[in-house]
Amino acid sequence: MGTPVLSPWAVLVLTPVLVGLWAPCVVSRQPNFIVILADDVGWGDLGANWAETKETPHLDQLAAEGTRFVDFHSAASTCSPSRASLLTGRLGVRNGVTHNFAISSLGGLPLNETTLAEVLQEAGYSTGAIGKWHLGHHGRHHPNSRGFDFYFGIPYSHDMGCTDSPGYNLPPCPPCPRHGTAARKDCYTEVALPLLENVTIVQQPVELGSLAGRYAEEAARFMQRASDSGRPFFLYLALAHMHVPLTPPLPPAPGRGIYGASLSEMDALVGRIREVADSLGKGSTLLWFTGDNGPWAQKCELAGRLGPFVGAWQRQRGGSSAKQTTWEGGHRVPALVYWPGRVPARRTSHALLSTLDIFPTLVALAGAALPPSRRFDGLDVSPALFGWSDVGHKVLLHPNSGAAGKAGEIEALRLAQYKAFYTTGGAMACDGSTGPAERHQPPLIFNLDRDIQEQQPLDVASREYQAVLPAISRAYAQALQDIAADNVSVADYSQDPAAIPCCNVQHVGCRCHGAQGATQDPHQEKRTPQLCL
Repeated sequence: MGTPVLSPWAVLVLTPVLVGLWAPCVVSRQPNFIVILADDVGWGDLGANWAETKETPHLDQLAAEGTRFVDFHSAASTCSPSRASLLTGRLGVRNGVTHNFAISSLGGLPLNETTLAEVLQEAGYSTGAIGKWHLGHHGRHHPNSRGFDFYFGIPYSHDMGCTDSPGYNLPPCPPCPRHGTAARKDCYTEVALPLLENVTIVQQPVELGSLAGRYAEEAARFMQRASDSGRPFFLYLALAHMHVPLTPPLPPAPGRGIYGASLSEMDALVGRIREVADSLGKGSTLLWFTGDNGPWAQKCELAGRLGPFVGAWQRQRGGSSAKQTTWEGGHRVPALVYWPGRVPARRTSHALLSTLDIFPTLVALAGAALPPSRRFDGLDVSPALFGWSDVGHKVLLHPNSGAAGKAGEIEALRLAQYKAFYTTGGAMACDGSTGPAERHQPPLIFNLDRDIQEQQPLDVASREYQAVLPAISRAYAQALQDIAADNVSVADYSQDPAAIPCCNVQHVGCRCHGAQGATQDPHQEKRTPQLCL
């Protein structure tokens, strides 16, 4: 297929004047990049977005000193697919990651997919990943083999293993067993949660209460090392917040609750990262904060705030309209970009953007080239970042992420202010209900300018519906044709207990004692039996 191309329906519109401005504004020195990805965070979890939220002064300060994007979307509404799309600029139907990987997964993000870290590493960047990975940890799927010079974190979600201090979850989970095993529905009880530094397990089980502090320390250390070396850096910081279990450092103050206390901890962590970045040269680092998907509604009071994006049509029929769904609450996420002297301060953008855009945008700003022989769903949105344009995607696709239909299938489509659903369904809600999958032909169409709550679809007989349907139908057909013509990957979702990270098979739950850890060659595919990394 020769040269990399953007998908034909993903168009960033610029006037000729802006095109002329763009050419001489390539930065002379490669900037540093920090991408902070919060987990299960709600659009309304930022005070800058939602006045009822009071726990995010540092994030709100970032919004005041940078640009806030209010129509920004995750590429999928669950963990692995969203992360894979961020790091490849391609939807799951292209990169092969359509649902989550397990602790015993042999595969991960397909090896023929090129990550953002690999491109930036080739361009001379020092690359580090800290936090949740969840794109495969076995063999060559480990972060150190996917372009990251340094890795410190948990290979998957931090509820996918037991700990000695389990924190707050619904249902509550027991601590790791010390004698024998005790199975518990909805909880991982047989293997302790591992913490890795590169390919070494440094702690198993993880001490969750100190994790935020350790992430901040390792991030600061990584940035300082890169600065001392004279190389630009790319830091991908994938937080445990706001995914359960929540482990606030202190008992919450009255009225704040467990979630509010945890949100404050996340906010302080982001503030610390910004402080370190500024200390190394204010204006030399672009910081991009966003989320992997919306709140996990079935966790009730331990789930985040949707803001106005409640998916009322679905909620009237049962189930959640947040994480795992294609309703706005599932994929519309907070987004802030901070780059003093480059990105305008106190600006709110309504450009239709996505986590898919992070890959091509940072590659362009680094002066690097997109990988060849594949198509990208993301755009270089530098003009939107710099305030030269407030136009993003003409069309944005939303895949199924577990609520209804086939995993990864394109179920919804955004065209300007219109959103069309070809399949609907609700994930599990706090009350235990789920919304059944429903196919819609012709599609349900909502006008988000008038109906941000997605409460009442347009009447199919209305003039408005009939006017917009042809354009939506063409965009949907073109999208499917483009995907079918692309070089697509297929992820390996096979599992083997031998792939589960374990620092000591002799101890119950793979428990490590003291500083003992287990190291594995990241290129080694074959494992000894049982649970060894």
